[in-house]
Amino acid sequence: MTHDNTQGPTPAQAVSPTRISHLQRLEAEAIHILREAVAESANPVLLFSAGKDSTVLAHLACRAFYPAPPPLPLLHIDSTWEFDSLLQFRDRFAEQNGFELIVRANEAGRAAGMNPFDHGDQYTTVMRTEPLKTALDEGRYDVILGGARRDEERSRAKERIVSVRGKNHSWEPRLQRPELWRQYNLRLRKGETARVFPISNWTELDVLTYALVRKLDLAPLYFAEARPTVLRDGALIVVDDLQHMRLRPGESIIDRTVRFRTLGCWPVTGAIESDAADLAGVLQETLASSSSERQGRIGDQDAGGSLERQKREGYF
Repeated sequence: MTHDNTQGPTPAQAVSPTRISHLQRLEAEAIHILREAVAESANPVLLFSAGKDSTVLAHLACRAFYPAPPPLPLLHIDSTWEFDSLLQFRDRFAEQNGFELIVRANEAGRAAGMNPFDHGDQYTTVMRTEPLKTALDEGRYDVILGGARRDEERSRAKERIVSVRGKNHSWEPRLQRPELWRQYNLRLRKGETARVFPISNWTELDVLTYALVRKLDLAPLYFAEARPTVLRDGALIVVDDLQHMRLRPGESIIDRTVRFRTLGCWPVTGAIESDAADLAGVLQETLASSSSERQGRIGDQDAGGSLERQKREGYF
């Protein structure tokens, strides 16, 4: 009589969970949210600014539904003061990844000369918020996915992953739904829509590290190169369009080696001096930085009150 001396796993080994990395957990969570949102929606759309966050989110959407083509279009709201290279990257990304790309702009605002030099918050409302709401209504989109993150700014930290919008896409922070045990309520009443943020729990470092690990292409503006700049109110403004740049007395255009941590309209987005020409260098600089990512957004310098008001009115 022979005995089988092969030992099975110990109880501890039998119940030991598979170890996965921090990035893998974030990726799995985002893919789960994307699948839930698309499954529960009648007509979803993904807002695409071509910045690093929306680029990573769109890549996650490709992974979530592979090998099928992405089941939702990209929607870009063109403020008409976008960086030219960002628009080129936007078009290239959509084509290479099989997305339908929808671009909307407020042509009446463009004809009226709305601009970030003269009109401040009004410009954001007219050239970003209003065309966004119009595009969402015209497309009859019920679930709108976006790349906002909680760590970016304090009003965004108030958002749930699924953030219900009321009439005219208004937002009321006090009426948000609980999200216990990662259960997301996407049931919508008539007239309601949902903004969904699959990378809400990511940080700037998570986004950059993920892009490095997955070998993702990001917009060239995130990498250092010599660019024409103006020093204004302590911020380095890259002059993307010489014809429409307005110089103040005493200002001059100087080539500096700069890159961006955050992207918006070029006249109101500050760059940083940097030698980081690839993702590894950008990540290293970001790890060593003690400043906020959104300090480059000149319009955010009122401690968040302006952005929260804009979000309540329908801004993403």
